[in-house]
Amino acid sequence: MNQNEIEMQEFRRRSHRLRLWGGLRQQWKLLGLFEIDQQHQFYSLTCVMKEGLSAAVQNTIDNPPPDELSEEDFKLEVTQIHKGFRMQTFAGPVFASLRRSLGLSEKDYQSSLSCDGCYLQFITNSKSKADFFLTNDKRFFFLKTQSEREVKFLLSNLRIYIEHFEQYPHSLLVKFLGVHRIKVPHRRKKYFIVMQSVFYPDERIDTRYDIKGCEVSRWTDPAPQGSQVIVVLKDINFEGQYITLAQQRSWLVRQVEIDTAFLERLNVLDYSLLLAHQPLHLDERSQSLSFATLIMRTTKSWSFSTSRRMTGRSVNTDTRSSLAGVPSVPAADPEEGAALLVPDTVNDYGTERRRATGSPGTPESPDPGLWQFRAQNRRLLPCFRNPLHVIDGPEQRYFVGIIDILTVYGFKKRLEHLWKSLRHPGRTFSTVSPPAYSRRLCQWVEAHTK
Repeated sequence: MNQNEIEMQEFRRRSHRLRLWGGLRQQWKLLGLFEIDQQHQFYSLTCVMKEGLSAAVQNTIDNPPPDELSEEDFKLEVTQIHKGFRMQTFAGPVFASLRRSLGLSEKDYQSSLSCDGCYLQFITNSKSKADFFLTNDKRFFFLKTQSEREVKFLLSNLRIYIEHFEQYPHSLLVKFLGVHRIKVPHRRKKYFIVMQSVFYPDERIDTRYDIKGCEVSRWTDPAPQGSQVIVVLKDINFEGQYITLAQQRSWLVRQVEIDTAFLERLNVLDYSLLLAHQPLHLDERSQSLSFATLIMRTTKSWSFSTSRRMTGRSVNTDTRSSLAGVPSVPAADPEEGAALLVPDTVNDYGTERRRATGSPGTPESPDPGLWQFRAQNRRLLPCFRNPLHVIDGPEQRYFVGIIDILTVYGFKKRLEHLWKSLRHPGRTFSTVSPPAYSRRLCQWVEAHTK
């Protein structure tokens, strides 16, 4: 059998799988979470991704990132040659450092990305044409195919993205964990970005929302009663409801303001606030925090601050002064925070060792400016597998994160804004300028929290 006959047979097999998958998608109404098994059109692609990702992470295990990253680390491109494809990894040491700051070991990351179980595909009612994949344990959201333009935009802004997390360790922005490209001979190259799941673990999540702060095309028909299909609802579905956080409300409102201001500076729009909730168990509602638990939670909530090692820079006076007037968060009073510090810990930004009994302004403790810096982003995080995207209210546990942050307000989006202005006069729609988009999402959060 010659090469042409082999390729023709492969083409027929792929066509058959596509027809099969198309029928299934029609049957399942294009919504839900499905295993990418051998009959799935993306099975071959995900097998290649799984093999390539495992090797890429192994390279990081064998060559750990330095404590202080250089400019070359941000520009590094590593190509690994496999049987039948090439895998390229961008800025590997930078993303490895970010994973480390999240408390994610490379072995755990590798195990999740290359587990025996098939990847999953999440088919939503989103207008995006990207392919949404999840690891089998649903821990990493999404192995999502990206355009080259989006990838280049992320890499060109990677340093300031990392710096944002250094300043605000509990930022709600989605955590990008790796950027890769796969090239199979005679096929188009595929870019994809690995991200941390906002909705993890999802065992008891009962409702999910994608919020943009507008009204046009922002309604989704809920799943039928008793259906196992996962439907992501939208803004209008949420009307009449509130995110009830009590003391945590001020922190959430302020953090959304900070994160959207950052995205405004990047000139991006069309991002979404992902929101889900699950009821707290009775013992979770009534549990009182012991002193030991407070120490553990506070220490964990600061673990992200070790990302100082990513860029090797400390917080300067200008940064501290720019935080003046920022409201404190629950349990973030400087003196209270001092009492909760683990004795003899090293300050994350290079100051001298301090004692748990130190007070602001003394040689044994950070100066008042640094206390204020810490207070802005210090919460008592739940003892949970995904604490950075979790906020506990009095009765509900909320999963919150800002995703899809790579759409630039360029010429095409400006034309789209003009067209929608003519088509939907007097109504709010997604495509507006970054300042307007940021302001509107902040107003939505302000109006829908209590």
